[in-house]
Amino acid sequence: MLITEILARNGRMYAEEIALVERDPATGLRREISWRSFDQEANRLANALLAQGVKRGDRVLHLMMNSLEWLPCYFGILRAGAIAAPLNFRFEAGIIQTCNEIAEARVLLFGPEFIERIEAVKTALDETIRHYVYVGPESDCPAFATPYAGFVDGADARQPDVSMEITDSAALYFTSGTTGTPKAVSLTHRNLEHACYVENQHHRQTHEDNFLCIPPLYHTGAKMHWFGNFVVGAKAVLLKGARPEWILEAVSEEQATIVWLLVPWAHDILIAWENGELDFGRYRLDQWRLMHIGAQPVPPNLIKAWRKLFPHHEYDTNYGLTESSGPGCVHLGVSNGHKVGAIGKPGFDWEACIVDPEGNRLPPGEAGELLVKGPGVMECYYRNPEATAESLQDGWLFTGDIARQDEEGFIWLVDRKKDLIITGGENVSPVEVEHYFLEHPDIQDIAVIGTPDQRLGELVTAIIQMKEGRSLTEQELLAYAERLPRYKRPRRFHFDKVPRNATGKIEKPRLRKRYGAMSEA
Repeated sequence: MLITEILARNGRMYAEEIALVERDPATGLRREISWRSFDQEANRLANALLAQGVKRGDRVLHLMMNSLEWLPCYFGILRAGAIAAPLNFRFEAGIIQTCNEIAEARVLLFGPEFIERIEAVKTALDETIRHYVYVGPESDCPAFATPYAGFVDGADARQPDVSMEITDSAALYFTSGTTGTPKAVSLTHRNLEHACYVENQHHRQTHEDNFLCIPPLYHTGAKMHWFGNFVVGAKAVLLKGARPEWILEAVSEEQATIVWLLVPWAHDILIAWENGELDFGRYRLDQWRLMHIGAQPVPPNLIKAWRKLFPHHEYDTNYGLTESSGPGCVHLGVSNGHKVGAIGKPGFDWEACIVDPEGNRLPPGEAGELLVKGPGVMECYYRNPEATAESLQDGWLFTGDIARQDEEGFIWLVDRKKDLIITGGENVSPVEVEHYFLEHPDIQDIAVIGTPDQRLGELVTAIIQMKEGRSLTEQELLAYAERLPRYKRPRRFHFDKVPRNATGKIEKPRLRKRYGAMSEA
């Protein structure tokens, strides 16, 4: 079933029930929209796009912060038969221009936060973009754009008659672009539909569940986790902000049952508990049944601490990539808590294997590149046949991640291939070293990179972020590292804040540049 038809069904079956809630704790604003209104708003935008000459297969850039309008706009683009291209809200003007040079979009929908960035490159954008649609307060609409209300004014709220196939391209998701030109991952309607079933099969959402969504919707991770609720017409809450007290207030007041957290946010909640900064007795949390976490390797000690605080929670983690339609191609499963630290087994309707550099399958215990195969594998890198040929072979997606499989079939992520440190001829996994140091009670966060050394090639270098009010000396850290094999011990330490992007991943290219690593890639 086309994902747009799932929305239409929800609009019919659950017409007046609340589909989405937006909470902004900084302003106290709370808004909501019903399934019928969600469906009709998507139709209005689709019909308005069609009236302006947008055709099946045309690209539409979508540059907005999380809001109540984000998803109706996304589905409106799909309803028109066009291809939605959500952009990372951290993209600077030059990257926005580059993305459009790839997409050659006809329309740009954007929020108030992006006016200056668009103005900086508008001359270049004008080469393809015919309509700029401003989704924000009408009084602040720039002269070059049309207010959203004006753009959809008079548009029919009924579903447009657009012929679409499930194999049609549906969306372009751009890679981060932090180390060069971003690649555009092309996903089909089939990819998006499959993501709904994967998430629902893994977490068994029912119509009574309520999903608290905090990460940015431009990323496949947040949206595809929401898809598990979407496919059964269940409610979701969009929370703008990730302070521990805001998360717990939203869970309590909205009676959320499922929360997907990034590692830093989970750490922050645990630290607030440890420091006595939150009165957990103030919140109604008994209905919160599932905490799942992902987007990066999860330190086992974090989950052990979480279970002490929330012993009734089911815990799960998923592994995925934008190229695999988001999370779920590998999945731990709520019944496998004894395997905390593993990313799991192949997810619903997925296959996985681990291969050596020549593509030969490796036996259990040996580390190699992780490959995945299934209905969620991307169509291609849009207009980039070389990169597509490197990543897709015989239906298998080469993930670029190094992993190993144990005797029970569980997959353990070792590291990104490009992040491995080679010191004195030995391969060191930064993730392994990071997890080791995160067990120290005074360390809040850590990033491990390789920095150049004339004798050994690279040295293991640790950037340490201390918990507030705590301190450690380099000698104390060296002493703590003595349980690690000698070649894995950091030789250099820097005390600094660990930068993470909007999806929680450590921004190692920035750290490599700052601390003089051999490569910023």
